[in-house]
Amino acid sequence: MKHVCWAAGLLIVMVACTPKVAVEAPKEPITINLNIKLDADVRLRVEEKAKDDVKSNPIF
Repeated sequence: MKHVCWAAGLLIVMVACTPKVAVEAPKEPITINLNIKLDADVRLRVEEKAKDDVKSNPIF
């Protein structure tokens, strides 16, 4: 009887200590906030102005 109690106790301890891994989907959607400012038009104007300045006043 003593061995049965030890075995039952050991079994309960082993079952209680088993790790649980759960893969669950998040409840709310994932939000990625990208603060990107597109200023291609401004850059194009600056590049054109710089090319005109270099042509009119050569540096080298």
